[in-house]
Amino acid sequence: MNYLQNIPNYRSILFFKNIKKIGLFVFITSTLASFGTYPTKNDTLQNMTHKKTASEILGNPKYQAICYGGFRKNTREIEPTISELKEDLRILDAAGINVLRTYNTHYKEATNLLQAISELQADNPNFEMYVMLGIWIDCQNAWTSSEPNHDAESTTANTAEVQRAVDLANKYPHIVKILAVGNEAMVKWAASYYVQPNVILKWVNHLQTLKKEGKLDRDVWITSSDNFASWGGGDSLYHCNDLENLIKAVDYVSLHTYPMHDTHYNPIFWGTLESELHLPKTEALERAMTRAVLYAKKQYATSKLYIHSIDSTKPIHIGETGWASSSDGLYGPNGSKACDEYKEGLYYKMMRDWTDSIGISCFYFEAFNEQWKDAQHLGGSENHFGLFKINGEAKFALWDLVDKKAFEGLTRNGNTIKKTYQGNFDLLLKDVDLPSTKQLK
Repeated sequence: MNYLQNIPNYRSILFFKNIKKIGLFVFITSTLASFGTYPTKNDTLQNMTHKKTASEILGNPKYQAICYGGFRKNTREIEPTISELKEDLRILDAAGINVLRTYNTHYKEATNLLQAISELQADNPNFEMYVMLGIWIDCQNAWTSSEPNHDAESTTANTAEVQRAVDLANKYPHIVKILAVGNEAMVKWAASYYVQPNVILKWVNHLQTLKKEGKLDRDVWITSSDNFASWGGGDSLYHCNDLENLIKAVDYVSLHTYPMHDTHYNPIFWGTLESELHLPKTEALERAMTRAVLYAKKQYATSKLYIHSIDSTKPIHIGETGWASSSDGLYGPNGSKACDEYKEGLYYKMMRDWTDSIGISCFYFEAFNEQWKDAQHLGGSENHFGLFKINGEAKFALWDLVDKKAFEGLTRNGNTIKKTYQGNFDLLLKDVDLPSTKQLK
């Protein structure tokens, strides 16, 4: 909105012949001065989009969310350019995604991503994209040759990481709507870097204090994004006073659930029933994936039970969940037979349908394949969680959008957005295995 559109230019006052009271002139010029200069395109944009808050975005099915990393090479030392980030943003916008989750600020990617979004919005004020900005938290000696000290934090690195996030949130208040302290930073299987809940609590309280002091937008929501067990939904060893205080301190809980991993580690839900062997392959697979989604729902429910015993009003959203499309290891043909594009597509649709139906957000993991995650093992599942391949091909989960020409005119790495398997479903299905036959509890 142009706030001056109904106020005459002060120069026109000079043409008023009958003004006898200088006070009118003073009033009008003073009013204009109070606005400063005329709003620029960017000022207008920020005034428009800044009105959308996290409370309006989260849980709103109009704002679909996804986890995003734009790294295209097998190392994060080669960062995506702003031009490449804009390519991705246009693709995700066309896919109906309006909220992105990032993971850290110590790489330039997050800074450049926010700049790319801002530039796209300057060119087109209707381009709507918001960010859940991740703040990476490490324990003392994380990622070093020394033994990690999980009872202390990497103070210097964490302090710098938090400050960068605050600076970015203040620079781009129309884009950054959520700050997430830590990524799976409390779960004890993150043996390289996890910290105790008191560290996360410290930084959450710090950010909440900045909001109260007017040093950070009061509408920015503060959370921590962690495994369901870390939020009290699993082993009681995670239950402690600091976790209770953390639940009270965050604006909402960002919860992770990964049935795919538990097709190997805890496969109580996984398998093909003998009674399903006579069914068409696709129907048997749908039943297996329905049980996988039910497993995710149960993890959400057990976590909610604990969280709401501490704070009955605390919102809980899915901060991360996903299903890899390929694995040559634990989840592949010689393992749990979990990973392929068909199962990934079913999981994606089922999770979207469920979370939309109960009014919670789902930050699906992830937008594009990233091969740095398991650089020495290209067949590893970590490299294949994307809904798009690195070359821009849309996996089965998004074939319907290709049919609708949603990506027409868009490219990634110079490639148009096409279906994997040349769009041949029968060809795709040849790479899909039924889970092993077993009796499920």
